[in-house]
Amino acid sequence: MRRALPLLSAALLAACGGEPEAPPAMPPVEVEAITVSIQPITNLIELPGRVQAVRTAEVRARVDGIVERRVYEEGTDVRAGTPLFRIDSRPLRAAQDAASAALRRAQAEQTNARRDVERFRPLVERNAISEQEFDAAVARAAQAEADVGSARAQLEQARLNLGYATVTAPIAGRAGRAEITEGALVSASQGTLMATVEQLDPMYVNFSQSSTEVLRLRRDMQAGRLKMNAIGQTRVTLILEDNSVYERSGVLDFADQSVDPSTGTVSLRAEFPNPRRILLPGEFVRARIEAGVRPDGILIPQKAVQLSTNGASVMTIDAKGMATPRPVKVGELRGGLWVIREGLKAGDRVITEGLQKVQPGAPVTVAGAKPPAAAKPAAAPAQGQ
Repeated sequence: MRRALPLLSAALLAACGGEPEAPPAMPPVEVEAITVSIQPITNLIELPGRVQAVRTAEVRARVDGIVERRVYEEGTDVRAGTPLFRIDSRPLRAAQDAASAALRRAQAEQTNARRDVERFRPLVERNAISEQEFDAAVARAAQAEADVGSARAQLEQARLNLGYATVTAPIAGRAGRAEITEGALVSASQGTLMATVEQLDPMYVNFSQSSTEVLRLRRDMQAGRLKMNAIGQTRVTLILEDNSVYERSGVLDFADQSVDPSTGTVSLRAEFPNPRRILLPGEFVRARIEAGVRPDGILIPQKAVQLSTNGASVMTIDAKGMATPRPVKVGELRGGLWVIREGLKAGDRVITEGLQKVQPGAPVTVAGAKPPAAAKPAAAPAQGQ
């Protein structure tokens, strides 16, 4: 009897023309979304770089001798011409005295030769001496004059060498550690390095950009997608090794016009003020270059972008209210906002909240949006007979 009841019910339903009810449709998922808009944004390029002193001078020996003492404090700022080392000057002073004596001897010979010429001139006019003797006297006077010039040059060189015994700073800057000690023998021919002076304010930052990126920027400029500033007007910000932002901004002051064939990059350089000596030569930094303005820039929240090994994508809402994934090409991240290079246009709606509950192709409804007008309900089915 119990087994017959289901069969009887099915037979009654079939007799009355009834059908099984379809499962209810899933309600739309409530999400939050933004409408994409176009706005001018600064085109930022971040590149690694190294800090370099604007001027670096290697202090080298210009005469041979023994270093008597170091007269500066290592690691301090010095002015141009400040004494750094003193070399034993006694041999150099003796060489100067010898050159001075040689000059006096040459001058005496010159005086005697000139007098011979003056004495021989009236004699040759009266044919008292031969012209050959007079010409020889004139030649001796000319040779004596040349000897005086040579002796004077040797004396000047001796004076310079004596002055080189006091080694001075060629530029103003910070003097580094001494490369030699007292009692060391220095050589002018070998150019013995004694110290280094670096000018630390302002400072250079050298970095390189790939030739591919340079080509892309030029194409964007030609197409009107990018408006670049002049070299001296391009602002640069530094990110230090501890991820802090350097207190002063700099400007791009040099861009090479050729590509390095070994690296495939173009050399760039920026100049930064460094009054507090925060930047040090050789320091690793990241340069953030404000390379023009993109008039058609797009920014969307970081949480709206999904990153994977295949790239970046966002979930958009199409005209039918369905969730549709779309691949995008992102640029740099700016304070919680991604710069979108490709994939979106003005007017697109991008989901920002509720992505975990959304499936591609599923209907969604935007929170806070006015719901669509309710459709007229269908007529109720007739009661089964």
